[in-house]
Amino acid sequence: QVQLVESGGGLVQAGGSLRLACAASGRPFSTYGLGWFRQAPGKERDVVAAITPSGTTYYSDSVKGRFTISRDNAKNTVYLQMNSLKPEDTAVYYCAAKRTTFLSVLQDRGRYESWGQGTQVTVSS
Repeated sequence: QVQLVESGGGLVQAGGSLRLACAASGRPFSTYGLGWFRQAPGKERDVVAAITPSGTTYYSDSVKGRFTISRDNAKNTVYLQMNSLKPEDTAVYYCAAKRTTFLSVLQDRGRYESWGQGTQVTVSS
């Protein structure tokens, strides 16, 4: 398994931007699919975006066109660029890793092998 550490969360006004980063260590990073999830108080942890080892991406409808997931295999890091943030984006954001090449698998929270500790994102109105 890989170990994951998120950073980059914080407080931002609606319409603003944040970039989250998730640094990995342990196993060959380039062989892992990666996902970003979020969990608001009282709600389930839902997938936001995912990226396969080859760079194919998935976005939930709620963030499509506003968020961008990317990976830098040389730095063992996956990013989530969040633009045009809305108050409903407020949540704890988690990154996760799974050894798979299938984008469909990366959309399933229960299939992931490793999780980060989470980083809080708060969007004020």
